[in-house]
Amino acid sequence: MTTPHATPRATTEGTVYTVTGGDWDEVVETAAKSDDERIIVNMGPQHPSTHGVLRLILEIEGETVTEARCGIGYLHTGIEKNLEFRNWTQGTTFVTRMDYLTSFFNETAYCRAVESLLGIEDDIPDRANIIRVLLMELNRLSSHLVCLATGGMELGATTIMIYGFRDRELILDAYELITGLRMNHAYIRPGGLAQDLPPGAVDHLRELLKTLRKNLPEYDKLATGNPIFQARMQDVGYLDLAGCMALGATGPILRSAGLPHDLRKTDPYCGYETYDFDIPTAETCDAYGRFLIRLEEMRQSLRIVEQCLDRLEPGPVMVGDKKIAWPAQLALGPDGLGNSLDHIKNIMGTSMEALIHHFKLVTEGFRVPPGQAYAAVESPKGELGVHVVSDGGTRPYRVHFRDPSFTNLQSMAAMCEGGQVADVIVAVASIDPVMGGVDR
Repeated sequence: MTTPHATPRATTEGTVYTVTGGDWDEVVETAAKSDDERIIVNMGPQHPSTHGVLRLILEIEGETVTEARCGIGYLHTGIEKNLEFRNWTQGTTFVTRMDYLTSFFNETAYCRAVESLLGIEDDIPDRANIIRVLLMELNRLSSHLVCLATGGMELGATTIMIYGFRDRELILDAYELITGLRMNHAYIRPGGLAQDLPPGAVDHLRELLKTLRKNLPEYDKLATGNPIFQARMQDVGYLDLAGCMALGATGPILRSAGLPHDLRKTDPYCGYETYDFDIPTAETCDAYGRFLIRLEEMRQSLRIVEQCLDRLEPGPVMVGDKKIAWPAQLALGPDGLGNSLDHIKNIMGTSMEALIHHFKLVTEGFRVPPGQAYAAVESPKGELGVHVVSDGGTRPYRVHFRDPSFTNLQSMAAMCEGGQVADVIVAVASIDPVMGGVDR
């Protein structure tokens, strides 16, 4: 760096330059000499191919991207801060809205961290863990379907978009049957689940599996061997294993570089070590390899869901400790899902202790011993981790999420620089970021 306006200074971190400014005429003269073929283009934040409110700042020379940067923060929700003002159980209502396409993963990671602080990881009923796995794998399917659908739409492949959302609707119908909601469920709670599966849910899910098994081959026929699709995806968004490791990329991005890293195998939770499934990888390091991996992961998720349905045995779905278990007996009434009338009559009319307990636990919440815990799950985008700190109160002292969309977006520049403007869209689609998770 040779300029009279920047004086170098050696530090332990390296050489630091202090820029003091210069004469305006010199700045104008330098700008006049610069290559006017290079221009700055903003893609977004409100752009169909930025997967939400993501701003991409591109310096382009002709059609070639010479520099690429991400601008985030347009969807900031303050969820992590809000958690400090709600009790531990209410936290699930917030975290489920972070990456809104992977609600059950957000809930499970958060609840596992809280359960670790409470020391009740081994007390979670088997049925609750099986249902957690079942819902997470259905969620993996629905998230990947959105990735394939929106990615196809951005390339102009509208048929794959229609198919993807068609199949996702079927999974959302199953969510609605089980939790009462299609998104933002708050169904997984510290200690277990909000309620058990409703009558008929298992039969409905078995029919859903048959339909999805019949529909999944259509994506292969539409895209996998399609020469136009391959030409747009192959060697685009390239990031090798060294780049993934340096940038902390996980999920399909890392596995497309050939490393079979998946927390369900390397650091199992919720009993994943007892399920039979494979971790797909590719050696292409590009957008096409990530597409193939997501397609195979959906097939593996169907295998896991089927095993979950075969394992379901009658039993509780919440820990037995009444000082932690949410005091609810839910039923579907004329005004929607809520406490059953019999349960309300019992606590209101027969037991003063039950009424006091119900009031204290719902309004104040349970206390969590002081300490900190980290729990991670393998979300459809990669490692979703949560660091929870307790000061011994009824509310978190601090909750911080390691969201894979946020971390993986760091690789955008490495994937895009040197490529074409049109390839930026493909690269971002292959990362599959969701801004709800990035701007939590």
